[in-house]
Amino acid sequence: MAQKVLVVRNDKIGDFMLAWPALACLKSASPTPHVSVLVPAYTEALARACPWVDEVIVDPGKRGGKRAQKALLDTVKAARFDALLTLFSTPRVGLLGWRAGIPLRLAPATKWAQMFYNARVTQRRSRSIKPEYQYNVDLACALLERLSLKLARLPAPPFWPLEREVVARQRKALAMDATACAVIVHPGSGGSAVNLSLEQYAALIAKVNTRTDAAPAWWISAGPGEEAQADALIQALATQGIAAKRLTPSESVEGFAYQLAGSDLLIAGSTGPLHIAGCLNIATAGFYPARRSATPLRWQTCNDADKRLAFSPPSSAGEQEMTAIELDAAAGEISALLDTLLAAHPERGVLVEGGVGGENGEQ
Repeated sequence: MAQKVLVVRNDKIGDFMLAWPALACLKSASPTPHVSVLVPAYTEALARACPWVDEVIVDPGKRGGKRAQKALLDTVKAARFDALLTLFSTPRVGLLGWRAGIPLRLAPATKWAQMFYNARVTQRRSRSIKPEYQYNVDLACALLERLSLKLARLPAPPFWPLEREVVARQRKALAMDATACAVIVHPGSGGSAVNLSLEQYAALIAKVNTRTDAAPAWWISAGPGEEAQADALIQALATQGIAAKRLTPSESVEGFAYQLAGSDLLIAGSTGPLHIAGCLNIATAGFYPARRSATPLRWQTCNDADKRLAFSPPSSAGEQEMTAIELDAAAGEISALLDTLLAAHPERGVLVEGGVGGENGEQ
């Protein structure tokens, strides 16, 4: 019988997407374990779409009442897991694993929550010496070793592989010109990260538009409550003679991910959409603050290295002084990447493995 593993990453969307490489490691091991994840309700749809997950348990969160916490404990205890892998530990989750009687409980050796774990890995993530997803992979590999499971090789992008026929449909919905790249710009932050201002995004798009071999098809996306911001950017671009359309709102985060799958490049701050695109192995251009715990290296996307660009303020600027980012240099790198993508796929058929969900969110 396959060993049963419960993996916990119950915080934000971007954090959960950076757990997918670790989940891929677990499901690539031999013998293959049964992998369950504990996630909050707002990442449940993404967890159910993840090809490396067998079962999803929804976490009521620390604000869940006593009845909800007891139901969660009963569910975890009844599953009789062989191991608990907590990628970001809190006392509540540590206590849950201990009370459920999970025999092997592994987590980073940080904060006092580690007292609930009998296997710990020292990582010092706040030093930002490697990507977040690599820290997660290290923990997964440590767990596999303790379970005597073998991993022949580390999985490689895409960590969300989808059928080529599916992405071709979505690609068709996004490509206003079959010979151009489709670029999605996400100017919102969801309240989780600093980002460029609308004025900066408008200036950046204008610079890129004039430097590429073929002007891209521009799409502006918006999260809940960010629609006015997206429309304002579209209007600002129109005054410069640049046509851009707003991506039709999707009914779910998973639906939005499928929309992203048809694009060639996503430009965004260090938020959930950027890391969804990374899992799909779409090219990304991310804008990061200079804060040590939020560096481009720490929150690097998990797509191929040649599809990944990152920009942040210089060390001489304030850690969140996004106006200090040199837009002209960023536009040059983004334009060069788009020209490379265009040259590699001149027919603009299927660029990468991706998903379904056209302009109208069809799935």
